[in-house]
Amino acid sequence: MQPTYLFYDIESTGIDKCFDQVLQFAAIRTDLDLNEIERVDFMVQLSADTIPSAMATMTHHISLNACKKGLNELEAIEKIHHIMNKPGTISLGYNTLTFDDEFLRFSFYRHLLPPYTHQFKHQCARMDLYPMTVMYYLYKPEVLTWPTRDNKPTMKLEEISRTNQLATGRAHDAMVDVEATLALAKRFKKEEAMWHYVLGYFDKTVEKRRLNQLPITLTSQYGTHREGLMILGRFGSRNNYCSAVLDLGEHRHYKNQHIWLRLDLPELNTVKSEMDSIKKNTWVMHKKLAEPGFILPNINRFNQHLSEEKKQIINTNITFLNENPSVFHALIDYHLDDKYSVFPETDPQAGLYQSQFWTPKETQLCEQFHQGDPNTKRDIIARFDNPDLIEMATRLMGRHFPELLKGDAHNRYQDHLAKTQSRQKETLAIDFRGNARYGITNLIDDITTLRQNPSLSNEQLALLDELEVYVAV
Repeated sequence: MQPTYLFYDIESTGIDKCFDQVLQFAAIRTDLDLNEIERVDFMVQLSADTIPSAMATMTHHISLNACKKGLNELEAIEKIHHIMNKPGTISLGYNTLTFDDEFLRFSFYRHLLPPYTHQFKHQCARMDLYPMTVMYYLYKPEVLTWPTRDNKPTMKLEEISRTNQLATGRAHDAMVDVEATLALAKRFKKEEAMWHYVLGYFDKTVEKRRLNQLPITLTSQYGTHREGLMILGRFGSRNNYCSAVLDLGEHRHYKNQHIWLRLDLPELNTVKSEMDSIKKNTWVMHKKLAEPGFILPNINRFNQHLSEEKKQIINTNITFLNENPSVFHALIDYHLDDKYSVFPETDPQAGLYQSQFWTPKETQLCEQFHQGDPNTKRDIIARFDNPDLIEMATRLMGRHFPELLKGDAHNRYQDHLAKTQSRQKETLAIDFRGNARYGITNLIDDITTLRQNPSLSNEQLALLDELEVYVAV
């Protein structure tokens, strides 16, 4: 089995990973030398229980009419899942680990497909060109002409592509963005040593070895704490996308995460042992192996992008933590024990991170659900014990085979549909963060706001007209 890269991109109805849906999927599969093997590009029909965001529509320019020619959502998600789970597939794009990958993970989950197998099973893996781009900007800037906006560097793919003529066509068309991402990867690969070094950050074994080689800066009653220089787009251009960080240890409840404390913030040396002070004056990053941020040794070879002022703050904070062990221990305890909020009212399709992994029986029933004809799918619902799986399977049937739903199942789906289309915000479902899903009222408000923008093109105005018709219906 020869491994392959799958450069991919999605365009969606909005940015809510739990409730929005894919409208366009595009991908180019290559060998490891980035030679194209095949490509795929298709549209997806809008499902009855999804409200499209006006803001997203203004960005990707996909009309509801164009969606009607695509696959239905069930067919599309099954196809994407199959493509990404082909043995040896390394899926990647631009900022995919932050958005697209998680978006698809929720899409797989609510369609009763294994949400994580594309990350590890059958030698599959994931990468992301965005954090790699930040690394090249800092340490191999000669590979590109770097665009700016308001006299600051910008890492937006459309700006990088336009400045370096990576692809032709309109940005935020999924295939155009895939072509730009692949062209960007080819530029990076010309610097072979850098390319292979950065690839190592997506290999758990390689990254673990690198992290274990970082110097020990502090000790506590919990052990030793290593210091590094984290490279992360989230830090922004004002920080040159980097910060010195200190490993506080493995999270006590999320065993796949280490907690890294930012050392470059002046507030840190004012922190007290009390929870409120720690919460207010410290900032930590939850870091998983083989995922951003990338952590380098905090040495002169790499930290030239830290200002002298930042370096002084870092040294002051290290001294403060060393001289105040009780504060340091309290800080460690707080962050290693701090858990994400759990909202009992979370909608079933948004409950991926709150639910248990499917049992072997549940996994088998989900497989049978996908393999069966519509009548078989309906009958399998009665064999589920998990109420979330029952609800998600019922919604799948309601979207695609509504005529087969009878009695209580029919009523439950109609109730779900009525809530998604309600103009009462308090009836809208909430996601795992406690945020309400995008609804009709949000769409109406956004259309009103957007119409006040005199710079909208005729095409965008026509898209707003189409959305208003959709609302009226």
